[in-house]
Amino acid sequence: MANVSIVLVSHSSKVVEGIRDIIKQMVPAVSIGIAGGTEEGEIGTSIDKITKAIEEVHSVGGVLVFYDIGSAKMNAELAVELNEYENVHIAEAPILEGAFVAAVEAGMGKSLEEVQVAAEKNDRR
Repeated sequence: MANVSIVLVSHSSKVVEGIRDIIKQMVPAVSIGIAGGTEEGEIGTSIDKITKAIEEVHSVGGVLVFYDIGSAKMNAELAVELNEYENVHIAEAPILEGAFVAAVEAGMGKSLEEVQVAAEKNDRR
């Protein structure tokens, strides 16, 4: 069975690139998609970028999406609704700490539900 993949959604491309770098150092076997900023390279979020990131890393293990602030959650929810996959969830956890915990759990082969519970237990929002 394939590991759960992770998608990071932020208003800043630099934020998601940095978080991906941190996680990949520790858990290289987990696929991480990123959707940061707008298509024009501005601060903001993009439903199209989120949808593309989900499609790029989707596997039978599922995808857990993390977001930063404001409209990132709304756009992540829309992207999840618009895709054709049943196994894409949005985590209610901090983007850095939650995604890191999720990657560790996913790297151990845990299910999407188990990975999400572990990430959300770490919720410091």
